Amino acid sequence: MRFAVDRLDHLVITCRDVETSAGWYQRVLGMEREEFGTGERRTALRFGGQKINLRPETATQEAWFSGVASVPGAQDLCFVVTVLPEQVMEHLQRCGVTVEVGPVAKQGALGPIRSVYCRDPDGNLIEIASYGDAL
Repeated sequence: MRFAVDRLDHLVITCRDVETSAGWYQRVLGMEREEFGTGERRTALRFGGQKINLRPETATQEAWFSGVASVPGAQDLCFVVTVLPEQVMEHLQRCGVTVEVGPVAKQGALGPIRSVYCRDPDGNLIEIASYGDAL
């Protein structure tokens, strides 16, 4: 049987400090924090119909069912917003977040986008993109 992926459900990011990372994603990208799991509580960040689970760097890989080592700062993530890149830059500056590059023209999953790049507290590259026609 052949099938096709419908959407992304969640990502897992390994971070040095869950509290610092959760606070950054809440403050800078407006995500909602959620605690989940039985026994050892885990932290996730919700946005739209997706979420990011935060994995502490100290967590054993067996406990996370991964089996693959992951290090903080190795991710490159793109988030789509419904505001102009210039507004993203203003917001990042107000949050004290350094803009690495942008706005720059890129190609997104659905066509041309304009993106602004920054880094989260662990050094992950964060791309914040806008589809011009959708604004």
